[in-house]
Amino acid sequence: MEAGPASEDSSLMDRDTFTDNFSENMKNKTYLCYEVKVFEGDTQTQVGVFNGYLKNESITWPGCHAEVCFLDQISSLGLDKEKRYTVIFYISWSPCYKCAKKLVEFLGKNQNVTLHIITVRIYDIYETYEEGLRDLDRAGAQISIMTSKELEHCWETFVDHQGQPFQPWFNIDQNYQRLTQRLENILNTQGN
Repeated sequence: MEAGPASEDSSLMDRDTFTDNFSENMKNKTYLCYEVKVFEGDTQTQVGVFNGYLKNESITWPGCHAEVCFLDQISSLGLDKEKRYTVIFYISWSPCYKCAKKLVEFLGKNQNVTLHIITVRIYDIYETYEEGLRDLDRAGAQISIMTSKELEHCWETFVDHQGQPFQPWFNIDQNYQRLTQRLENILNTQGN
């Protein structure tokens, strides 16, 4: 499996787009930066990695949420059942209920894939968002709130930063703690 470029014109996100969508700004677009690590059989030997970024309702996938765009992209590459894959999402909003269901279905069909979802914000527009997050958790996805160090990793890996260092924004650690507690409460609460 070869590295997949981003679905936009550039394989790197511009600085303003990253800052606008991964900070406390409440943009309504979802950006998904991804890393897919490929491992040989039962060993811990990594044999490949590819990464990129997607956004919802892009030119390539109009009307499509970023998570579904990713599933379309990875499905088209053909996963080798003899290899193991670790997929890491660095995402500006956690998956909505419908996307969570599609990710759960994908994990159910691909037992050789582990999924880590690292999000900046919790998507809580619709009441079913908590159920979707719990379903992902039960399916084995690891879900967490993005730390300052993970944001810096995204800056270094996915952003055309032109040599500028990552500058954490105001209250980043307090927001992380508040959202981590909220996510833990959601995942540890039984649905109705």
